[in-house]
Amino acid sequence: MNNKQIVRALGLCSGGLDSTLAGLVLRDLGIDVEWVTFETPFFTAANARKASEKTGIPLTVKPIYPIYIKMLKNPPAGYGKQMNPCMDCHALMFKLAGEMMPEQNFDFLFSGEVLGQRPMSQNKSSLQYVEKHSGFKGYILRPLSAKNLPETIPEKEGLVDRERLLDFAGRGRKPQMALAQKYGLTDYPAPAGGCLLTDVGYSRRLKDLFAHQDECTEEELLLLKYGRHFRLNPETKLIVGRTQKDNENILKYHNPQTDTVIDVKDYAGPTALIPHGGPKDMIYLAGSICVGYSKASNLMPIDAVVKTPAGEETIEVIGIPTSDFKKLLI
Repeated sequence: MNNKQIVRALGLCSGGLDSTLAGLVLRDLGIDVEWVTFETPFFTAANARKASEKTGIPLTVKPIYPIYIKMLKNPPAGYGKQMNPCMDCHALMFKLAGEMMPEQNFDFLFSGEVLGQRPMSQNKSSLQYVEKHSGFKGYILRPLSAKNLPETIPEKEGLVDRERLLDFAGRGRKPQMALAQKYGLTDYPAPAGGCLLTDVGYSRRLKDLFAHQDECTEEELLLLKYGRHFRLNPETKLIVGRTQKDNENILKYHNPQTDTVIDVKDYAGPTALIPHGGPKDMIYLAGSICVGYSKASNLMPIDAVVKTPAGEETIEVIGIPTSDFKKLLI
């Protein structure tokens, strides 16, 4: 049995319903619960912060881009339907959380995973894979499905009363919703809505980026969320804003020391970006595409302003009808 006065547990928190419930279930058992969320360009801590505010469970947010991108480029267990390496992602996060255990005197780790809710990443073999590759096998408790899973070390040592844990399983959400009602939770995110790596369009752009660049910055990954993306040639990519918000974010995340920005002069239109710049013929092609999406006529020469690290110049281009360059869309 545990001789410590207080049992402490550190949980992975996405801010979704399941991870929130897992924290509340353990807190009801008298366990001192805290959460950690690991941030990358693919998922933020916004929902986790909201969950922390609602429940009062303390939250630590840690950015992990350098180690995450290394795993993402070559996940040992592979990807899901898109570019989501769920099993290796979970293993990495538990590994990083586990490294926090001795620093802050936590006794075990936990998550809101429910057995069978996601057929590929939450079946028994997948959960075992995550435990093994995290380096903390036996110390990962999943309170919502604990009775359907092998007994963990904290249960064996009497730190957690297994009889008061749950036996949720399968893809249905009714048990979670009923438990949420018990805890007074009414406003929570839809399931599986937080990771860009599960998004079809984003994954397609990410594959293209990995195929043409050995290295990429966080800002380049954030840019994948905005505008239309074109592959003009193997070395040159173009991003064209669709909305004013796109235009603002393209400028927010671009690198003025390396990138080329194109705007249509005297007409309302998109901001266009060539990351890392490009040769003159590609800049003219990009300018024509940019004009094609603007309010300017496609039948006459139009001035476009080109800003590069070397300075600013005005070029004259004729807009291309959008139907003529859709084949270049990523």
